[in-house]
Amino acid sequence: MPKVLKSAVPAEQVAAQRDDVADRVRGIIADIRDRGDAAVREYSAKFDSWSPESFRLSPERIEEIVARVPAQVLDDIRFVQDQVRTFARHQRDSIREFEVETLPGVHLGQKHVPVAAAGAYVPGGRYPLTASAHMTIVTAKVAGVPRVAACTPPIRGEVPDATVAAMHLAGADEIYLLGGVQAVAALAVGTETIGRVDLIAGPGNAYVAEAKRQLFGEVGIDLFAGPTEVLVVADHTADPFVVAVDLLSQAEHGPDSPAVLITTSADLAREVLDHVEALLPGMPTRDFAEPAWRDHGEIHVVDSADEAFALADTYASEHVQVLTAQPRQALEKMRNYGALFLGPGTCVSFGDKVIGTNHVLPTRGAARYTGGLWVGKYLKTVTYQEVTSSESSERLGEVCGRAARVELFEGHARSGDVRAAGFRRGELAWNPA
Repeated sequence: MPKVLKSAVPAEQVAAQRDDVADRVRGIIADIRDRGDAAVREYSAKFDSWSPESFRLSPERIEEIVARVPAQVLDDIRFVQDQVRTFARHQRDSIREFEVETLPGVHLGQKHVPVAAAGAYVPGGRYPLTASAHMTIVTAKVAGVPRVAACTPPIRGEVPDATVAAMHLAGADEIYLLGGVQAVAALAVGTETIGRVDLIAGPGNAYVAEAKRQLFGEVGIDLFAGPTEVLVVADHTADPFVVAVDLLSQAEHGPDSPAVLITTSADLAREVLDHVEALLPGMPTRDFAEPAWRDHGEIHVVDSADEAFALADTYASEHVQVLTAQPRQALEKMRNYGALFLGPGTCVSFGDKVIGTNHVLPTRGAARYTGGLWVGKYLKTVTYQEVTSSESSERLGEVCGRAARVELFEGHARSGDVRAAGFRRGELAWNPA
């Protein structure tokens, strides 16, 4: 049985906080649905102190903003977007379209059609997540989405230059300085000045995540997202200082971000705890990282690597970092995770910022049934059918008639009968003529 060196707050306490968020989001969405741009403007002014003449940036304004961004920042943005684009293209190439002849003259096919319009939400506020522009916009464009409308909030009333530059370089067709529930709702339902989209992707705070959840069905979404999560599986070979640093690197995302360590070494567990307590006071992001670790940090000591991987699977964590003597064992032993980070040479922060795989990943246990955002999310896999052989059409019609009548679908059966009879109406017993 695992030994718990540190546990998190009860789940009931977290659930109560979500209920309050849901009620507030529901009211904002209803207001925007009813009043459109006027409501969007009011909420933007209220929450972001931002109410410009137009939320959409003109091409000239975008050029002006990009020109203010330091050259090194632009070079880094281009580098990272190249990594994301390369990986997304490999993903797109792995998705095969085909047509097969299953019976003589029976042609069945599969196509991948990009959605017509996608919304990309790029968080701002305290942390302008520039990298989210790469993940949502570049990936959509590689998929072939013709229109990508991207939103990001102003930061304390100012334009986030680097984020706008990233959105522009990624290929966004429309860029809006607009954030929060009001941005998600405007993209989903459409307003007088913001055209509705078919799918919304991108991370955000609890309110953004709840808005996407409530609007799902009316619009497609990438994932039901929650707070960022990290889980580290480590053995005696891991460096406890590195483990502590990597846990805190994700805890700084927010005060509700879970950070979990599962280890086969009791000594390492205690050293990690000591390092965390020593590092936290000096962290510039301590106001987020400290409550995250206090309320949502966990340390478990288990007897074996197999037990560690099995326990990790029960969390279905967004990020799983494996710091063991044989990290690639996780590829065989684990099945529930958003993304794996294998060995000490990599880290979750690489995935968040630079390495090229997508950082929009499942949270709150959703990794049990889905992976993260990828080029395929922007594609609709559709099928088509064509029967060019009269013999095959008649054979399928006979089977269709019998199969449909088993289910008491007489109308379906008659469609089959028409083909079985070779379109000769006189042979149809149910035809009154």
